Amino acid sequence: MKKKLMYGLLVCGMVLSLTACGKDKPEEEPPAEPEPAVEDTVTVVEPEEETPAPEEVREGMYRSELTNEWIDESLKNQRPVAVMIDNEKTALPHYGISEADVVYEMMNSTMNGHITRFMVLVKDWEKIEQLGSIRSTRTTNLQIAPEWNAVVCHDGGPFYIDYFLVNPFVDNFNGGFGRVNNGKAREFTEYILSGEIAKRFENSGIDREYNMYYQGSHFQFASEANPVDLSQGSNVKPCTNIELPFEHNNSRLEYIPESGLYRYSEYGGEYKDAGNGAYMEFTNVILQETKYEQLDDNGYMNFFVKDGNGMGGYYITGGQAIPITWDKQDDIYPTKYYDLDGNEIILNTGKTYIALVASDVWQDLVVE
Repeated sequence: MKKKLMYGLLVCGMVLSLTACGKDKPEEEPPAEPEPAVEDTVTVVEPEEETPAPEEVREGMYRSELTNEWIDESLKNQRPVAVMIDNEKTALPHYGISEADVVYEMMNSTMNGHITRFMVLVKDWEKIEQLGSIRSTRTTNLQIAPEWNAVVCHDGGPFYIDYFLVNPFVDNFNGGFGRVNNGKAREFTEYILSGEIAKRFENSGIDREYNMYYQGSHFQFASEANPVDLSQGSNVKPCTNIELPFEHNNSRLEYIPESGLYRYSEYGGEYKDAGNGAYMEFTNVILQETKYEQLDDNGYMNFFVKDGNGMGGYYITGGQAIPITWDKQDDIYPTKYYDLDGNEIILNTGKTYIALVASDVWQDLVVE
């Protein structure tokens, strides 16, 4: 019995020993997962966008909507005046015209070799010391001035203007301006003198500031830091000489490379402002082919300034010219000028000359 007990204990010990040995055997480690392949990568560095130069700000000043030049901020809402200037040779020399912001020249009558008259726009009219001489207006002017919300300054006109003067968006100061003894016939002695426009606004009740008919800025202007360069576009041609087909006074504009301006002359001679001795010069020139109708045997006529369909023209700046088209919706809406791709033209900072050239003499225009 004792021997059997000892044998059993021996067997149990051997079993326990084998079991313990089995636990000590190291477990097999699972196979390592393959590391992901490293792909060749290229870091793309986005080019930094050029930050446009901030628009210049001048304290107490703003950029004129007529020229984009800096003028006093107090003038921001002030309406310009559109002044009728006699351009008969007897009326020369002119005073104050070199200070105008925009100058229109157009045939005034079918008589006398298509004699022309100026309509000049002045924003800062309080600086005027003497401007003129002043003459009558025409129906065409009373359709163009409203697109600037400008007050027309004139002395009379043919009865055809009465139809336009009754329009609520046409404001005008008619006659009664200062007289200057210049040794000429009375019709050549009327001028706007210092302080007269302010008094006329005061006494008339006409809005001195832009009113409900104002449609906003007339032109689009390029930044002075990045001016328009027409040579970079299509359909461009060099232009340093412009000869208008105005038989009576032979208007001409010559490009002055040193200043980048077009200098006006007429009647075959030098043209200077008698008030300050300055030339009449322009950064921008717009030539606008326009149809017209003759109203009577006296030569009174009217341009179709609201019928630009099919009418062309030129925009000229910096010694270059491009062909344009133009359109005008109604009297109070600005005339819009477009390049041949249909984009509205952008002007450079400075004064602008606009000539309405009759369709029947358009082919005689010289742009070279």
